[in-house]
Amino acid sequence: MSLSSTASKCFVSLVGAGPGDPDLLTMKAYRLIQTADVVVYDRLVSEEIMALVNPNAELLFVGKKLNHHCVPQDQINQILVDKAKEGKHVVRLKGGDPFIFGRGGEELETLVDNAIAFEVVPGITAASGCSAYAGIPLTHRDHAQSVQFITGHLKKDGQDVQWQSLAQNNHTLVFYMGLKQAPTIRQNLTEHGLSIDTPCAIIERGTTTKQRVLTGVLSDLDNLAEQAISPSLIIVGSVVSLHQQLSWFGE
Repeated sequence: MSLSSTASKCFVSLVGAGPGDPDLLTMKAYRLIQTADVVVYDRLVSEEIMALVNPNAELLFVGKKLNHHCVPQDQINQILVDKAKEGKHVVRLKGGDPFIFGRGGEELETLVDNAIAFEVVPGITAASGCSAYAGIPLTHRDHAQSVQFITGHLKKDGQDVQWQSLAQNNHTLVFYMGLKQAPTIRQNLTEHGLSIDTPCAIIERGTTTKQRVLTGVLSDLDNLAEQAISPSLIIVGSVVSLHQQLSWFGE
């Protein structure tokens, strides 16, 4: 369904904006936002990145917050279709990577159903970008041989996550959008065998000039989450212990 790298009219580019620092945009993402006719963007796209967008482009904000959707997902899907059918090149701009908890696949399915041509431009996902800027390697031979990304938008009882598979040593867990669910995350991980002394971190507004890193152990997670604001990322695992030694950005 994808066309060549040169986007045409009646075309949608699904673009990952990365975690916030405009220097982390890919060259292709930068080129596309400067030439788009329409940019449909999310709350997690930073102001610094939006400042790089084509000043003549039509800007449509469709950001979401927990329990408050500015524009329902089905309407976002329809906006992409309608604007493309007007003969415009549409950039759907998402924070991080559009295929990692970004609902990018759902939007592309709608484009396919409406015979709209598209391309996908990956972005640096928050787990990779924020952990790197916090000096927390997601894998390390002495600490973690695997890493797992989990959405923090959990059911209230947590039954939609296989907690027993997450509560492992030598393993790094990264929870997206998990501040409100911090008590559930802490409770389920400890109940399934992960030590309450396991290092954890919350990275607030990672990769931006407002980045803040809160560290502690798993038993502190509820308290840390109460101090943080969205957008934030939760990392649980031994690798967090390297933060003080390897921290390089900001503070």
